[in-house]
Amino acid sequence: MYGFVRDVIAEKGSQVFTVGPSTTVRDAVREMNEHGVGAVLVIRGTQPVGIFTERDVLRRVVDTGMNPAETRISDVMTSNLVTVTPNTPVDQAMGMMTRLRCRHFPVIDDGSLAGMISAGDLMRWVQVNQEAEIDRMAGYITGRVQG
Repeated sequence: MYGFVRDVIAEKGSQVFTVGPSTTVRDAVREMNEHGVGAVLVIRGTQPVGIFTERDVLRRVVDTGMNPAETRISDVMTSNLVTVTPNTPVDQAMGMMTRLRCRHFPVIDDGSLAGMISAGDLMRWVQVNQEAEIDRMAGYITGRVQG
């Protein structure tokens, strides 16, 4: 096991980029590009109501010929939001992403937004933890580190 989603959030930060449902696709894409993220959370008031991802741009806007300057996020966002909690194990979150074919999960803690994780965040976390474990084991085997 590689810890919990809360550990990933503690390392990467809890900042989440958001847009409102009436935001145009063009403005949402600009927001994503400006911050180098693959998704923005769609918020109405303080409540998440959907997510808008690069995949949504390709499948629901470009492929269907919609005008990004006129299309509202509420018309093309993914509204069946899948979330995790800070106490979700990292390996469980990775399994959910694979099974559900999602790349981003909002992290909800007691009804409040606590962050957002991506497949890349989880892969990076696992890689760092595997490297540390390999170094520890190599040190133990070679006698550099005691038990």
